[in-house]
Amino acid sequence: MEKQMLRATINKLEQLGEFEVCNVTVDPKFELGAVLRYFQNEKPILFNKVKGYNMKVLGGLYGNRQLYYDLMGTNKEERLFKFMDAIANPQPAKLLSNGPVKENIITRNIDIPKMLPVPTSHGKDSSSYITAGMLIVKDDITGETHMAVRRFQINGGNIINALVSGASPHLRAQMERYNAMNKPLECAVVLGYDAPYLLASQISSTKYGIDKHMVDSALRGEPLELVKCHSVDLEVPAYAEIVLEGVILPNKTIVEGPFGELMGYYGEVAPVPIMEVRTIMHRNDPIFQHAFPCREEHLANGLIREIEIYNSVKAVVDVKDVNVTVAGGCRLHAIVSINKKNEGDGKSAIISALGSSKDIKHVLIVDDDIDIYDYKDIELAIASRVQASEDVVIIPNALGSGLEASHVARGLTDKMGIDATKPLGEKSVLFERAEIPGFEKIDINKYLPGIKNK
Repeated sequence: MEKQMLRATINKLEQLGEFEVCNVTVDPKFELGAVLRYFQNEKPILFNKVKGYNMKVLGGLYGNRQLYYDLMGTNKEERLFKFMDAIANPQPAKLLSNGPVKENIITRNIDIPKMLPVPTSHGKDSSSYITAGMLIVKDDITGETHMAVRRFQINGGNIINALVSGASPHLRAQMERYNAMNKPLECAVVLGYDAPYLLASQISSTKYGIDKHMVDSALRGEPLELVKCHSVDLEVPAYAEIVLEGVILPNKTIVEGPFGELMGYYGEVAPVPIMEVRTIMHRNDPIFQHAFPCREEHLANGLIREIEIYNSVKAVVDVKDVNVTVAGGCRLHAIVSINKKNEGDGKSAIISALGSSKDIKHVLIVDDDIDIYDYKDIELAIASRVQASEDVVIIPNALGSGLEASHVARGLTDKMGIDATKPLGEKSVLFERAEIPGFEKIDINKYLPGIKNK
């Protein structure tokens, strides 16, 4: 029985009853992605027959919040503290002498479009893209391992692009040092990983300065098992499905884009670094991991942002929970639940939440009687507890997310905070919510057998 990475995840998904198998032949150009998007990237689906290839594709793995909690062995109430503890107390990984990912090692005649069933997602995408690839590099100063999900445009043969955006200052600085020396930067791209590995990758190297493999070990409660790459000085998960090894070439770029990304818009077209793939390692009968843009890694990124907002707001008020919403791209919208003790707590929470990250554009502060994961409850708070002249805070012309279309159009972003908390004191009685004593939660199966509880 597998215990780490993709095949262990499949075992867990089957136990949870959350795994679908498609035995109909699908075209990797558009058709495969259309099936994933039908379920809003929340349904894990294994495609056994992909047109033109003998390799299976697995997508929709990590786009469902509750399923992600299940795969991480946590829940809504405990996940913030579990994740924070792993960041604060990283644990060593374990280096093995060999592992399944080294069952096949290819060093000659590498032709990625012919070898891998890389999907094309949208009509105006410039090419097919590896979207779930985990880029691995070693910090040339500290020796720590850094990793992040990046997209890779397929250019033919063994050449792909490696998008490194302005949101990755740590890696960009390292690449600039290597460009100055005209030295190639060793790297690897991992496909076929599990939920802890994805979550660990979303931690900011600049902010936390820790080895992400050690954070992964802490998250999973056991050492992450690694093996040495074949041709570069890097370690990768021993139970990964596929690893592309190579180098980012110094001072060389290829134009990348357009590509349908955050919020469903096409991103900018620009020259980005070239990765030359020199070795491919893979398991027997490998499974190609795909993430239809842009959901899976964004959800994991949003989970880390929730930690950061929680800690920022906690410094000024009694915060209960944070939801960085999927509909807001897992980075632009945050809903924060607080236990209001003083008039002004809502405004203080707004300032702290917006200050936690330049990417946060709109923040809503609510009382702890509002379910921040229920959009009907959220709308109730806005409709019945907000007066715009008093409760809306607008900060014009601030720095925003480079992935957000209106920011790109203007170069600046207006920030907005909404204080949807109840007043304290005598007026609070006006906002007391009606309840049914003893029956706020019921087992509907008792009355209507066969109907699932909400």
